Amino acid sequence: MEKKNTKKPKLHIRTGDTVKVISGNEKGKTGRVTSVLIEKQRALVEGVNMITKHKKPNAQNPQGSIEKVEGAIHISNLMVVDPATGEASRTGRKLNDKGKLQRFAKKSGNLI
Repeated sequence: MEKKNTKKPKLHIRTGDTVKVISGNEKGKTGRVTSVLIEKQRALVEGVNMITKHKKPNAQNPQGSIEKVEGAIHISNLMVVDPATGEASRTGRKLNDKGKLQRFAKKSGNLI
């Protein structure tokens, strides 16, 4: 009997981060992360990768509708924006004074 790997990967992006798209059709755009799909390694970013969804008619909306919603982007195409400098930067983790891991921007060294 094989053991299942239930450990979730540690991602460099969290909900609420401001990120910049570094590749793909939306390259250069920035936005706030609304949610992270850890299993699929994707994130939803406000105003980026907008897709068209067709809604079926229902009791509340008898006409049906066409809505624009954010599509998921792979996290490898996103880079965290340093809040202090406003530039995209890679992230690292280091221990703070209280012995807790905290993220920092590798470009400037500022905590995120």
